[in-house]
Amino acid sequence: MMIQDMLPLVRKHGTPLFILDHKKIRENYRAFKKNLPRVQCYYAVKANSNQEIIKTLFNEGASFDVASYNEFMQVYEYVKNFNKKEKEHYVWDKIIFSNTIKDRDTLKKIRRYRPLVTFDNYDEIKKIRDYCDTAGLVLRLKVPDIGSQVEMSSKFGAEPGEALGLISRAADMGLEVEGLSFHVGSQCVNFDNYTAALEITSEIFHGARKKGHGLNIIDIGGGFPVPYDAQAPRFDRLARVLNTEFTRLFPEDIEILAEPGRFMVATAATLVTEIIGKARRDGKLFYHINDGVYHTFSGVVYDHWIPNFAAFKRGNGEVCAVVGPTCDSFDKISLSVHLPGNLEIGDYLYTTNIGAYSTASTTRFNGFDGAKIIHVK
Repeated sequence: MMIQDMLPLVRKHGTPLFILDHKKIRENYRAFKKNLPRVQCYYAVKANSNQEIIKTLFNEGASFDVASYNEFMQVYEYVKNFNKKEKEHYVWDKIIFSNTIKDRDTLKKIRRYRPLVTFDNYDEIKKIRDYCDTAGLVLRLKVPDIGSQVEMSSKFGAEPGEALGLISRAADMGLEVEGLSFHVGSQCVNFDNYTAALEITSEIFHGARKKGHGLNIIDIGGGFPVPYDAQAPRFDRLARVLNTEFTRLFPEDIEILAEPGRFMVATAATLVTEIIGKARRDGKLFYHINDGVYHTFSGVVYDHWIPNFAAFKRGNGEVCAVVGPTCDSFDKISLSVHLPGNLEIGDYLYTTNIGAYSTASTTRFNGFDGAKIIHVK
């Protein structure tokens, strides 16, 4: 969104204002499909579960990665009026429960839909057998995630050496393991993570097929880098690496899935905030704004995100602190932002590339409402 287009929206809607550009979401989805033509794109709803985003991507033909029954129902909203056969096919073909640990109530609720679900341990197999034996299973593997913004391997993934045993145990219980998955960590800038993960997955895939297991799905998870700054590696470079490895390691007749979340929405949102206070503290200029780490800047805490700020007004710059509105001293968004020193109470700041893991994890701490979300294009 152009800077000059923001202020009329602010005058109309107030601040904090979260401006979500659906044209950019569509562009990101189409870029993903263009660069990875073999890959079925499952949007990771957790990145930003706003219903209008799901609607836009549904209309684009996207598939969906959900982590809970509520996220599942957000997608199901658009297929609930399909006929029974179309509905069942959509759920099987275009939705995956990629949370490897699911509670029993969720499994009971989704049993009727014959879903695709991930797992990474023996107890989860038993739980799926008891409460959702209609599911197709995908085994999530532990793979390297060194250097990713958010690492995953400490909490998820079966050790590669255990994989064939888990596949066999699931089969012995009458369940069908349809494929393998991995996740190299969110905002992965180390492409070696992907190549190492694909090597590990390929070895297990071919080993399982030799033992008679009919695996036909490879799910490469998410982690695709977003251009937060000039140092971020280009997605098209990663895509060329992945396409080469797909051809080298796997047969052409298998399905390849991916779960991009951040990649779809991070660059599609801009936040406009208002300066509500200004003070010098130990010589540093502090700007207090009407949004913070308990609200739209929650990604600073939960996503290890480094925020950016710019001002509409020009002036001599200095290193400033930008802090949130709550009474908690933890609510410091950044202590080193280069901003004009002449900004006043009532002036505005804007933050770009804030579409992922921001409003998704906002709270109402101290009774402050989150940013108002508006949709453009």
